Amino acid sequence: MALTKFGFIVVGDDFVQHQGTERFSMKVVGVKNASQGPAVAQEMVAEGIQLIELCSGFSPVWTGKVLEAINYAVPVGVVTYGPPSIDGVYRLLYAK
Repeated sequence: MALTKFGFIVVGDDFVQHQGTERFSMKVVGVKNASQGPAVAQEMVAEGIQLIELCSGFSPVWTGKVLEAINYAVPVGVVTYGPPSIDGVYRLLYAK
């Protein structure tokens, strides 16, 4: 089976965007905080999304909660950053 429906959840602000072609579609959902991720992931799986990627704003704890919420129905990956970028990502996503 080929990947035809991809989902991405990003922490930032609330929005929904759809893009794609006849053979491949991507749904990007923005959330204000990672705690919204599990519910969004459940909606994506119900819509037939085959693979979900989470932005780096999802900690391992919230990634686990997303997986549990969808009962491990589809693969879930997380964008990560190496040591040179960690401080910058922290300032963007967590520093107040």
